[in-house]
Amino acid sequence: MWSAEDVVRASVRRQSEGLSVAQVADKVAEAQRRERETRHQLNSPAVDRGPYDSDPEDLAEQWVARHAEWRRVADLMDAQGWPVYSPEQDVQGSAWARERDAQREGALARRAEWQMEQQDARDELKAQVWLSADVSRRLRAIAARTGLEPEQVLAQLADRVRMNDDGVLAVDAFTLH
Repeated sequence: MWSAEDVVRASVRRQSEGLSVAQVADKVAEAQRRERETRHQLNSPAVDRGPYDSDPEDLAEQWVARHAEWRRVADLMDAQGWPVYSPEQDVQGSAWARERDAQREGALARRAEWQMEQQDARDELKAQVWLSADVSRRLRAIAARTGLEPEQVLAQLADRVRMNDDGVLAVDAFTLH
C-alpha cells in the first residue's frame, strides 16, 4: 500500500520528534553510511542468505529513502533555525502524514466493503429448481406477463414468503416489479 518513501517518512517523523540538530546530523550520517553499505552489498557477489535475511534490494531502497528523509529534516531544521525538531511544525511532513492517513482509511474502507461483499456472496443461495410441467407453464406465463425472467419471479416470491407458527408457508398478495 505504501512506498518505501512513505514508510520511511512515517518512521523518521516518529523517531525525530524532540531531536536536536546534532542528533539529526548523527541520523543523517548513519543513514548515509547504511546506504553506502547496502549499495556495496548489492554490488558484491551473491552469498547464501538465511531464511530470515531481508531482500538486499529492498533494504538498499529503504536506506536510500531514509537518508533522503533525514537530510530533508536536517535541511528544514537548518533553514527554519529550529534547535529541536517538531513534527507539528513540519508542513511538508504533516501533509504527507495526512495523505498516508487518508490512504490508510480508504484502504480500510475498501477492505471492509470487500469483506462485506464476500460475506454477502457466502450468504447468497443459488438453487436449481425442477418444476412439474404444469407449474413451469404457469411460472413462465406469469413471467411473460410481467416482463421478468422466471428466476426473478421466484426470487420475489421467496423474498415475501413467511412461515406461520404452525409451520405453514404463506405469501401475502403482492405485485411483481
